[in-house]
Amino acid sequence: MKNDKGSVSIFNIAVIVASLGYFVDIYDLLLFTIVRVPSLRELGLPQSEIDAGAGMLLINVQMVGLLIGGIFWGIVGDKKGRLSVLFGSILIYSIANIANGFVQGINGYLLWRFVAGFGLAGELGAGITLVSEILPKEKRGYGTMIVATVGVSGAVAANLIAKLVGDWRICYFIGGGLGLCLLVLRVSVMESHLFNEVRASAATRGSFLALFTSRERFLKYLKCMLLGTPTWFVVGILVAFSNKFAAEMHVKGNVNPGDAIAFCYAGLVLGDFASGLISQLWKSRRKVMLLFLVLTAVMVTVYLNMYGADMWVFYVVCFLLGFSVGFWAIFVTIAAESFGTNLRATVATTVPNFARGMLPLISILFIQLQTYFTFLQSGAIVAAICIGVALITAWKIEETFGKDLNYLEEV
Repeated sequence: MKNDKGSVSIFNIAVIVASLGYFVDIYDLLLFTIVRVPSLRELGLPQSEIDAGAGMLLINVQMVGLLIGGIFWGIVGDKKGRLSVLFGSILIYSIANIANGFVQGINGYLLWRFVAGFGLAGELGAGITLVSEILPKEKRGYGTMIVATVGVSGAVAANLIAKLVGDWRICYFIGGGLGLCLLVLRVSVMESHLFNEVRASAATRGSFLALFTSRERFLKYLKCMLLGTPTWFVVGILVAFSNKFAAEMHVKGNVNPGDAIAFCYAGLVLGDFASGLISQLWKSRRKVMLLFLVLTAVMVTVYLNMYGADMWVFYVVCFLLGFSVGFWAIFVTIAAESFGTNLRATVATTVPNFARGMLPLISILFIQLQTYFTFLQSGAIVAAICIGVALITAWKIEETFGKDLNYLEEV
C-alpha cells in the first residue's frame, strides 16, 4: 500500500500480519498461564503435584522452547529471510496450540508446550525486523507501535475468551485457528528489500556466535537485553504473585492474580501505544525508555506501599504498573535498529526471548532473598536491581531513532 506521497504506509500488509501474529503469540502465552492449573486438574493431577512438580515443569519446558526457538528463528531470519520465520513460526505454534487441546496426559502436554514455545519465539523478532526494514526511517516507530499495541491486546483477549468459553481445550483450538488464518494473509507479504540485497551479496548472515566475538558488539547486545528486564519482573513477580503481595499489605478483599494480570496487560496495551507515539513525537527512543523506566520506579514504589488499600485501588495500580512497563515496542525496535542487516533478525528475535528467559533468574533471586528479608523487602530489592540496571543501560545506550538500517555488521 502507498500513501499520497508515494512512501510505504504504516498500515501495509506486513504491519498487519506482524501485528496479528504477535496478537496470537501473546494470546497463547497468557492463555497457558490462565488454563495451566485447571487443565492439569482435568488431566488428573493432584494440586500438590501441580504446585511443586508438573506445573513448574510445564513453565520451564515452554521457556526452554522459547530460548532455543529464539536462536533458531533468529538465524533462519537472517539466512533464509524474514518471511520464512513468519511462515514457519506461525505454522508451528498454530499446530502446537491445536495439539494442546487434544492432550490426554502430562507427557503430551510437556511435548506440545515445548513445541509451542519454540514456534512462538520467532514471531515478534521477525515481525519487528520486517516492519523496521520496510517502513521509512521516520515512520518505523509508528509501525512497531502498532505491532506491539495490537499484539499485547492478545492478553486481554485471552483473559476474556477464557472467561466466556470456559473449556480450556476450545480456548487452545481458537488460538490455533487464528494462527492458521494468518497464513492466508502472509501470502501477500513481500520480503524486505534490505534482506534481498544482503542475500545477493557474499556477506556472512545469521551468525549467532558473531554477537560474542566482538567486545563492542556483545556489550551492545547485552544492553538491548537488559532494557527489557523490568517488564518481566513486574509481570512475572509483582503481578503474578499479586495475591501474596496484597495479603502482606493487608489489602481489603481477595485479590485474584488472574484479574491483576488482566489489568496489567490492559495497561501494557496503552503503554505500548503511548511509548511508541511519544518516541515519534520526541524523535528519540532513548529518552522515552528513560521516561518510562522512571515511571516504572515510581509505580513499583506505590505498589509496594499500599498498606490497607481497597481492592479496586490495588487493581488500578496494577493497570498503571502495566502502563509503566509498556515500552516493549521501543525495546525491541532499539534492538532491531542497533545491528546491521546480516544480524538484525538474529538480534531482534533472541533479545526479547532472552529477556523473557531472565525471569527464572529473577525468580531465584527473589526466593533466595526471602531467607534474609520479608516478602515485600525482597520484592523491593529485586525491583531496585532490575530497574536500576535498566536505567543505567538506557542512559548509556545509543540513540537509534531515524538511523539508516542499510548497513552490515563486519563478521
